[in-house]
Amino acid sequence: MKINLKGILSFLLILLSWFIGSFLFKYNPEFYENLTLPSFALPGYLISYIWIIIYILITISIYTTTKKENIFKNKDYFYVLLTNYLANQSFPLVFFYLMSPFLGFVMTTIVFISSIYLFVETYKINKKGSYFLIPYIIYNLYAFILSLAVYIMNF
Repeated sequence: MKINLKGILSFLLILLSWFIGSFLFKYNPEFYENLTLPSFALPGYLISYIWIIIYILITISIYTTTKKENIFKNKDYFYVLLTNYLANQSFPLVFFYLMSPFLGFVMTTIVFISSIYLFVETYKINKKGSYFLIPYIIYNLYAFILSLAVYIMNF
């Protein structure tokens, strides 16, 4: 069996890039626990595990999509992916570091909307790859509702 080292490295590079925001701006348990949270809020540690799984699924989607098409030449896909990525990576900065539930809600809204567009653009290129984004969209819907509730309940 031939091991595709380039493919493994590409996959790992894509995966690690999704953790940059988490590495730079750590989860702040004191801030999160001191907020008034709705009854449906998951514990912080569980949210971390969910994001790990979602980042793996996003990576699979991006990796399989880039095998079908050069994403830099497909401007629609590239810009939606970039918007989604930057908004996703900005969330820990604005929510945990700046401690702003309002900006967290804004970023969550952008991530949610752009994740839907990311699904659509991915579907155009790689139908199977787009299916890996469905849990991302579902979780972003939950995060949107949670973020709105946290903002309303705390301000």
